[in-house]
Amino acid sequence: MSITATAAVLRAAGGPLTVEEAVVEDPKPDEVRVRIVGSGICHTDLGVVATATPGQLPIILGHEGAGVVEEVGDDVTGLAPGDHVVLSYAYCGACDNCLRGLPMHCQSFMTLNFGGSRPDGTTAYRAANEQLHGHFFGQSSWSQYVITSPRNIVKVDASLPLEILGPLGCGIQTGAGAVLNTLDPQPGSSVAVFAAGSVGLAAVMAAKVAGCTVIVAVDPQPGRRTLALELGATHVVDPTRQDVVREIREITRGGAQFSVDCLGLASVVRQALECLASPGVCASVGFQGVENEITLNQGHLLFGRTLKGVIEGDADPHTFVPHMLDLFQTGKLPFDRLIRTYPITKINDAIEAAHHGQVVKAVVTFDD
Repeated sequence: MSITATAAVLRAAGGPLTVEEAVVEDPKPDEVRVRIVGSGICHTDLGVVATATPGQLPIILGHEGAGVVEEVGDDVTGLAPGDHVVLSYAYCGACDNCLRGLPMHCQSFMTLNFGGSRPDGTTAYRAANEQLHGHFFGQSSWSQYVITSPRNIVKVDASLPLEILGPLGCGIQTGAGAVLNTLDPQPGSSVAVFAAGSVGLAAVMAAKVAGCTVIVAVDPQPGRRTLALELGATHVVDPTRQDVVREIREITRGGAQFSVDCLGLASVVRQALECLASPGVCASVGFQGVENEITLNQGHLLFGRTLKGVIEGDADPHTFVPHMLDLFQTGKLPFDRLIRTYPITKINDAIEAAHHGQVVKAVVTFDD
């Protein structure tokens, strides 16, 4: 039977969100219903909050959910009520890229993650007699209960702190994966990370895991630069007071071997390329919208430098989330230091705190 859930609903671009009761359908035979314990607030969520069109509204967002399986459809295997799970992005599992082991490049990625409905156009969410767009990244985890696919779900040990695990499904995965999967630096390498938010700090921690000996974090906020040093950065640069490219080239004695752009701003992408040695690779994970023109010096690329776009840390969550949890449990990826939790009723406060840099990673939590 359907169930009533507390949900944060976006009804107008720019917000605020309204916390209200929603009705969530039973899972279909190939679906799973999960009770969400905690869900992160990601830059991608905030981008939709700011720019949603009338055709996308009203919608339940959220795509960094963690919770407990409540009900499984008749065709679902390998999952059972009571399982503790982390939710990640949606993919079809059947296209050429998925079959090649590249679910982050699923040919239906945009439809499945941003379409606002199931692939057949239906939605499992409604409020009163009104349908709500949902299934954001296959989950819409700013709802206390969600309908999702087994492909979205990674089982985790029940002893882990479930309320803070959701960001492993996107933000932490993106930053850590950009380093460990995309760049794969050898021990002793140098890396520069542009922006020390949750994605950038995950990249810093991952660079330390990889054995990088020079790790430069670039951020205008003193508190975040301090935290970066505590989490593994060897040097920090203040872009409001220093020539970033010159500083990094001096620190690395000629240029960093690797860099990670966590903003996507044209000026930052250029700096992340210009600070590189030759050869060198920049992983760009920042997002400023699908339409985001930048201008580059092709001559700079010509001498052996690479700019690579990265989605979801080039990670298959079914293997990478467990790897991150192993690192967390051994103290090598202390992502919990980035997180501050807020009850779902305070989601607008959490978003404001995120906008103003007062929190690195906000997570909203639900009562049982």
